[in-house]
Amino acid sequence: MDALELQSQANIGGSKRIVAVDENPPSIDESKQFDLDHDPQEEKPGWRKFLSFVGPGFLVSMAYLDPGNLETDLQAGANHGYELLWIILIGLIFALIIQSLAANLGVTTGRHLSELCKAEYPKYVKYSLWLLAEVAVIAADIPEVIGTAFALNILFHIPVWVGVLCTGMSTLLLLGLQKYGVRKLELLVSVLVFVMAACFFAELSYVKPPAKDVLKGLFVPKLKGNSATADAIALLGALVMPHNLFLHSALVLSRKVPNSVRGINDACRFFLIESGFALFVAFLINVAIVSVSGAVCSGGNLSQGTIESCNDLSLDSASFLLKNVLGRSSSTIYAIALLASGQSSTITGTYAGQFIMQGFLDLKMKKWLRNLMTRCIAITPSLIVSIIGGSSGAGRLIIIASMILSFELPFALIPLLKFSSSTTKMGPYKNSIYIIVISWILGLGIIGINIYYLSTGFVGWLIHNSLPKVGNVLIGILVFPLMAVYILAVIYLMFRKDTVDTFEQSAKHDPNTQLHMEDGNLNRDHGDHIPHREDLADIPLPE
Repeated sequence: MDALELQSQANIGGSKRIVAVDENPPSIDESKQFDLDHDPQEEKPGWRKFLSFVGPGFLVSMAYLDPGNLETDLQAGANHGYELLWIILIGLIFALIIQSLAANLGVTTGRHLSELCKAEYPKYVKYSLWLLAEVAVIAADIPEVIGTAFALNILFHIPVWVGVLCTGMSTLLLLGLQKYGVRKLELLVSVLVFVMAACFFAELSYVKPPAKDVLKGLFVPKLKGNSATADAIALLGALVMPHNLFLHSALVLSRKVPNSVRGINDACRFFLIESGFALFVAFLINVAIVSVSGAVCSGGNLSQGTIESCNDLSLDSASFLLKNVLGRSSSTIYAIALLASGQSSTITGTYAGQFIMQGFLDLKMKKWLRNLMTRCIAITPSLIVSIIGGSSGAGRLIIIASMILSFELPFALIPLLKFSSSTTKMGPYKNSIYIIVISWILGLGIIGINIYYLSTGFVGWLIHNSLPKVGNVLIGILVFPLMAVYILAVIYLMFRKDTVDTFEQSAKHDPNTQLHMEDGNLNRDHGDHIPHREDLADIPLPE
């Protein structure tokens, strides 16, 4: 190029992009010349371009449909009918914003969140974040293992502890599909999402909740009753999972995105649309679950057994409730949906664990070995509790796992918010001031809700438990300093200034070559390339 002029181009949200403009285009042979007024990319149907980006959003959406979420939805519907549906609506909007930031981070930087954390933070911080992320994966895995075991118990009447053992083998078989490529596994999870949707919509057709009450619950905020605030906090806290942020930022790198302004813009837009569609399906399923639970437990002429089940509803008791009220087929449909939820969620959890280990430690493992490690660690407490405490003990373990995830959320969310708003990480692609303000308000709101939920839950337990006073004092001496360390760690992550510059400027091709590249017609002899992270589709052991 004889002259290169940098122009700023406003994109969605007001952020600035850098584009290369050639004032004197080179002369090109007539037979090879491009008509710059005619973009060959436009000849390709938009739906075909979009389909090449479909997949990551559906894998990510499973975090909003895992067994832990299902139990929270069932309890919210049983306790409050349709009154907390507006929490789900707001929560999924929050989730779309946060997940889009994770996708944009991966597309723009060419690295996923755990790799950026490794590059940015000191060694002791990096290893601490890695350990917390691994614990988050295990904590997310526990409800999925127990949910699958409950589903197998309902369908085949096998003991819960046997079902826990079966989950490991079934997930290994499903992950065997990875050898056929990540797209096949994404297709499988997408099918399982729609199986869940079909099952819960079928349940919805059984109970026929009043549409007026459902719409009122969606759009009229209301918190009425003693436990309404706690249930609302539980619903919100269960929506954004820490391991999901690492997962989404990595999955988008399995797609070929041209290293140019237009290529990055298109990829970010397509991933936003795809995530929006997947999360909308997840939103409809969550609404159906709450509505089914609300309709069954708020109906007239309930038996004493049904009332008792509604007062203490869990994943396991929900099947017996539906069986008693709606018939055996309804219980079977629920079990199929729960099985689809548990199996697809374990797949996404294992994927997240692979990316976390690869990013923080640069340690690559065979998928079956990584899955076996995660399965064994998650199965051990689930197996012990299900043998000793049965179904009720396993149900309580789900609550403990959800609290662990709430505790660890800031250590994934804060780095994401900082990196996506940082010039040293995103360059000119960083969030606009409006997105920065909105995302930080949402992020701090979610973090504050989780901290409030954890602290009030612990203090309430400390006050009302049956331990002697000496035991309570000792527990307080141990826990309160840890809570202080936790708050100081969150403050450190928030206010620490990014020092490592990892941003790489998009390639500045001349207009004709850039059009060729973005249309997929590359001349590799002249250095044209599309960055592609094949290592994220297949993570083998090091040679």
